Amino acid sequence: MISVEEALARVLALADRVPEETVPLALASGRAMTRPAIAGRDQPPFAAAAMDGYALADPARPGDRFNVIGMAAAGHAFQGRIGAGQAVRILTGAPVPAGAGRIVIQEDTEAQEGSILLKEGLDSSTHIRPQGQDFRAGDSLPPRRLRPHDLALLAAMNLPAVTVARRPVVALIATGDELVMPGERPRADQIIASNAFALKAMAEGEGAEARLLPIARDSEAALATVLGLAEGADLVVTIGGASVGDHDLVGRVADRLGMERAFYKIAMRPGKPLLAGRLRGVPMLGLPGNPVSAIVCGHLFLLPMLRAMQGLPAAPVTRRAVLAVAVAANGPRRHYMRARLTAGPALPRVTPFDSQDSALLRILTEADALLIRPANDPARTAGHEVDYLPL
Repeated sequence: MISVEEALARVLALADRVPEETVPLALASGRAMTRPAIAGRDQPPFAAAAMDGYALADPARPGDRFNVIGMAAAGHAFQGRIGAGQAVRILTGAPVPAGAGRIVIQEDTEAQEGSILLKEGLDSSTHIRPQGQDFRAGDSLPPRRLRPHDLALLAAMNLPAVTVARRPVVALIATGDELVMPGERPRADQIIASNAFALKAMAEGEGAEARLLPIARDSEAALATVLGLAEGADLVVTIGGASVGDHDLVGRVADRLGMERAFYKIAMRPGKPLLAGRLRGVPMLGLPGNPVSAIVCGHLFLLPMLRAMQGLPAAPVTRRAVLAVAVAANGPRRHYMRARLTAGPALPRVTPFDSQDSALLRILTEADALLIRPANDPARTAGHEVDYLPL
């Protein structure tokens, strides 16, 4: 068995970058932008009013009177120039007229016929947003997974389209005679296929296009046929059949089809029987069949592969917490324990669930963290600092 770190390095070495494509900004949410985006103009593109009020030249003191000579609104600039003793009614977002040095907010003025009088208590702020305050033409946004507020920034940069990684195509193949799809009527000795739905959602959340292929039944011919249906995918993921039982056929069939193995088995729990390699030139992950094992391996290996394929930082990012309860000594494999986080005075507090059976999905739905216990970690008391992976 190899370590988690070595396994991650090997699967990332399998992760080929997908090609780039250009998409309209309206379709770019969640996509991996692969090149810096360069602003085409300043923002704001002119000195702009930050408040409703009156633009005028400094100096201005309480009791001064100014003649109102026009109005400026967003999209409707005042075309003249402000001189001494003059003011322009101005609304938020409007360009500041030439000659104006400040904006007096309307609450600090008394409007009279064709003029304004400045009140006592006048504040000293200019209430002007300078040109380029947010960003300048030529400023850049570095590559990243595009979030909604990134799209607003790109639009303000006057960029109608963006260069992104093509969505990696992931083929998901559940294996086993015991499986039926949700909504079907299982025999007494069958269960519902569930893992692929979590993995599909996880992959799509990481920017991939995920395809659920038919369940591969427990024969070499059936598995080889379904693997053939994965043609055109950027990554093939099998679920189950990766252990050493009589019906665990994934490794055997993949080897017969010419798979170049990267590794088999990891010193971790859950998820020990993980298989990885390259089949017909395409990266392949053989995940365990137990639900929690498959999903934990998805977080640790599948999602990093998808990030790497899109040119994004790949490795899972762990955080620190303190144990809320004492935990027993850990064995020779790193343990990813389903756990719950609660607020603490500095670091959050983490509490592992009492049962860590890898078949129990319900506990996984209640967990918001995986507490990471290193191999051979001794018993720890409450308050000890630990690493965890957010879920």
